[in-house]
Amino acid sequence: MKSLYLRIYLTVVAALLLFALVAGWLAQRNIEAERENFQAVASERATAWAELIENSLPPSTAPHDEQRAALLDWSSRLRLPLALDDADGRRIATSESYARREQEAGSSGRRAMPIALADGRVLWLRRLGLGDVPRMRAGSPRPPDDEAGPRPRARMVLRAPPWFGGGVGLGLMLLVLFVAVAAGAWPVVRRLTRRLETLQRGVERFGAGHLQQRVDDRGRDEVAAVAASFNRAADRIEALVQSHRSLLANASHELRSPLARLKMALAMVDDAAPEQRERLRREIATNIAELDALVEEVLLSSRLGAQPELDRRDRVELLALAAEEAAHTGAAVQGEAALTVEGDERLLRRALRNLLENARRYGGDEVSVAVARQAGFADVQVCDRGPGVPADMRERIFEPFFRLPGHAERAGGVGLGLALVKQIAERHGGSVRCDARDGGGSCFLLRLPAA
Repeated sequence: MKSLYLRIYLTVVAALLLFALVAGWLAQRNIEAERENFQAVASERATAWAELIENSLPPSTAPHDEQRAALLDWSSRLRLPLALDDADGRRIATSESYARREQEAGSSGRRAMPIALADGRVLWLRRLGLGDVPRMRAGSPRPPDDEAGPRPRARMVLRAPPWFGGGVGLGLMLLVLFVAVAAGAWPVVRRLTRRLETLQRGVERFGAGHLQQRVDDRGRDEVAAVAASFNRAADRIEALVQSHRSLLANASHELRSPLARLKMALAMVDDAAPEQRERLRREIATNIAELDALVEEVLLSSRLGAQPELDRRDRVELLALAAEEAAHTGAAVQGEAALTVEGDERLLRRALRNLLENARRYGGDEVSVAVARQAGFADVQVCDRGPGVPADMRERIFEPFFRLPGHAERAGGVGLGLALVKQIAERHGGSVRCDARDGGGSCFLLRLPAA
């Protein structure tokens, strides 16, 4: 069986069936106990009445008037409808209440309760609420009046009332309950599993390459939570795939320029004059270095995009790290000496190097670095005196392969430096932004959580 909804439904039905069987068994036992209790109480009371009336009635040889008077007296005392027949079945006496009840019982089918006395007479008893009670018998025959010894005790034998029916009514009621609950559970279970099937189809379509596929995450139950988690994961995966596609496309485009220059230089080197050959060799070396830098930065960007967490975390002193990198560009450094952060030292060094090279490339020789603590964060500010960045492009310059119009031909670069700075900052729980500098130029602020 492969369908989840059938498994859940059959589990519910099986549990319900087990409950019905156990409940029916317990109810049947309770009915049997109640019936035994009813039999015991009815037997005890009827036996007591029979013995009381039998011991108080005149003997069967007494005149009928005397027997009738005694019976009516007991009927009045006990408030019971009574009648008395002789041993031959002829009616001796009938109380008014017995006659009235006999007329009322004609349509309902109720019968009177016969109690056989020891001397052969039959005492009839009617009482409201007893229903169809089976015949009761006395014990052994009553000995003659002149024999010694006590009279034998009357006893009663009962059969189960027909409305018990062996638990048929209870079984029917449980069957109806079982069918009703089973029918009500089907749409609930089916609705739940239908949402799971929809989620499954959405996941399969997403896995087949439809990256825009999302599933319905309405609701507040576990299925809705799973659907919402899938949608969030799908958003991240789609963004990552699109980023890699864009990175690959831009890298392919950027590779064409140095490769074309290399091809042209290699084609010209054999026929060039000696002084031109030296210039072509320098051109070839420059293009090879540009290709090497491009490949390195593409690989690093891909690794950062595929790796949401850092491989290692070290305690890095920012001022010392900034001073080491600034020494390569001649930038001035100032700031707090004891300010440290936790992170990957190689990545942080790469981020500072990219910011310093970007400032030197576009801002000239007047580059400064400042390290300071701000409300639990460590700020590294790299400022230059270049032409600055227009306000509408201060966010776009952190996109892969984006360069300001006209700067690519004049300043060079592959267009991945600032994008890598942003990726490294985000991997460390920080951020980077570009601000205008007073007096001209730009300031790049790298903000990281302080250790």
